Amino acid sequence: MKNPFLFVVLMVAGSAFSQSPVQRPRITGIDHVAFYTTSADGVNKLYVDVLGLGSAAPIEPGETLRYMVGKQWVGYTPAPDPNANDRMDHVAFTTDNIIALRRYLVGKGLKPAHIEGRPDHSMVFSVNDPEGHRIEFVEHGKEDVPAPPETAVSHHMIHVGFLVYDADAEDHFYREILGFRPYWHGGMKDNETDWISLQVPDGTDWLEYMLNQPPHPDLRLTGVMNHFSLGVADMKKAQATLESHGWKEHDGEHAQMGRDGKRQLNVFDSDFTRIELMEFKPAEKPCCSEFTGPHPSE
Repeated sequence: MKNPFLFVVLMVAGSAFSQSPVQRPRITGIDHVAFYTTSADGVNKLYVDVLGLGSAAPIEPGETLRYMVGKQWVGYTPAPDPNANDRMDHVAFTTDNIIALRRYLVGKGLKPAHIEGRPDHSMVFSVNDPEGHRIEFVEHGKEDVPAPPETAVSHHMIHVGFLVYDADAEDHFYREILGFRPYWHGGMKDNETDWISLQVPDGTDWLEYMLNQPPHPDLRLTGVMNHFSLGVADMKKAQATLESHGWKEHDGEHAQMGRDGKRQLNVFDSDFTRIELMEFKPAEKPCCSEFTGPHPSE
């Protein structure tokens, strides 16, 4: 090196950097959720005709269907095993520094996949949580997101949930390593905890543990548990929008008051995956615990 002083400075700086703890970059919200399907036509009818969401060109390898929820999206690919009892593929969260976040996770002893670039100029990597759920992290580049159609019942995916059997192990990953924050917990009975909601560290979207379920649930039960939620400001207006699209109450698809005090309405795709419409704010006092974080909004 022609400048020995510069070499010394770089060596000292590099040593200091390697000895200092890597700070976790921001994790700001849900980017997308992806499922498998055995009925592409049924999925398309639900998302476009009933929910009124717009579709977009596939981006991820193998993806065939993508439906936009504002800047977020729901993706579908053909089910590799139609007899499998789980249709959830993965969940993705947004970050503002994908390189630093991967470095941070490596420093915590995890083994995330390598960062990949996507045609929409985003960068992404995946890592498995302690129970094997595939979790992606996405950093977006500059891109033009089309305005949502006027028919869309929602512009914001506010939470995703999936089956959890070891809450302590999941907490180590989501709370201690990633910095997710408690939002609410409750159950079918006041003295039980069947659901634990954890907000992302730097936003209001949340992840929901679905607890106390049998170890080998069938497709219908798994579809209820492995779900996502579309936020709405007014459930009566949201239901009226669905009805204007031809939807009618039937079976488990009807409006009700949730145990968290928020009005909700469930619809199901062709493989029993649950799409939960939920009001942003509670209409009455929740059971079991108080909310400990800010509520999402449009």
